[in-house]
Amino acid sequence: MLEHVEIDDPTPGPGQLLVRVGAAGINFIDTYLRAGRYPSQPPYVPGSEGAGVVVGVGSDVDTDRVGTRVAWCEAPGSYAELVTVPAARAVPVPESVDDPTAASVLLQGLTAHYLLDGSAHPTGPTDGNAGDAILVHAGAGGVGLVLTQLAAARGIRVITTVSTDAKAELSRSAGAETVLRYGPDIAEQVRDLTGGAGVRVTYDGVGADTFEQSLAATATRGTVVLFGAASGPVPPFDLQRLNGLGSLSVTRPTLADFIREPREFIWRTREIMDAVASGALTIRVDHRYRLTEAARAHTDLEARRTAGSLVLEPASAAGRDQK
Repeated sequence: MLEHVEIDDPTPGPGQLLVRVGAAGINFIDTYLRAGRYPSQPPYVPGSEGAGVVVGVGSDVDTDRVGTRVAWCEAPGSYAELVTVPAARAVPVPESVDDPTAASVLLQGLTAHYLLDGSAHPTGPTDGNAGDAILVHAGAGGVGLVLTQLAAARGIRVITTVSTDAKAELSRSAGAETVLRYGPDIAEQVRDLTGGAGVRVTYDGVGADTFEQSLAATATRGTVVLFGAASGPVPPFDLQRLNGLGSLSVTRPTLADFIREPREFIWRTREIMDAVASGALTIRVDHRYRLTEAARAHTDLEARRTAGSLVLEPASAAGRDQK
């Protein structure tokens, strides 16, 4: 259960910034932690992603950072008006990027970035050869929309799955070549679209409801990247099945392992933030809630009533357009 309460203001320690939150990102991992699917120790303040203005620094941090705008995705307790953020993991926000967008871009953007260039490596057309085709489940979700844009920009053929006509239109606008509705024949449709071969990579953030279809839709020697469990965790799986399915590979990555090294973190965050600032990458913030409405936001997300990104905005944040 999520409950809005008052607690003492945090104090920045060594290597930390104190940030006044302009917007906090809402992600499926927040619901997993709240529900106990991932380990957590209640009571605690949820959220790890956001954007805002630095209002204080720890004793060993340059005071020049006060007054600057930053975004982050590794600061527990971000569903708040004030949060402490590791200074080394706070990303400068370009002037052209507003707080709700900056609060939505890192977790979803970095996830899409490592999915495309880390956990698997599909390619676009080269030397006259056709590029790879990929399947992206939940194509109208936050990660799905970013991943589709990044892949399409490389000439990769993107097939997505969605649940409604409105979400299908969002997915097409992001660059999906073909959008399918969820159903028992997804794999058959994907095979038909790819001349019987299947896709080189399937990206599955849905989990239990789609995993078998993901396996069946993936080409010989292809890869299924399982990166979430929106419909629940995948049941125990017999690895021996993979040889009969065409020598498939299945991987279950996590973002933390792809941004652990400082150089890799800087590379990925710069590419994503620069793409947003230049307009090459669009982040859809379709749902904005007051900080006091966190419980409703989680309910909407888990019921799949949302598309794009969701944010919480403290009462002090200006320019709200609640939905």
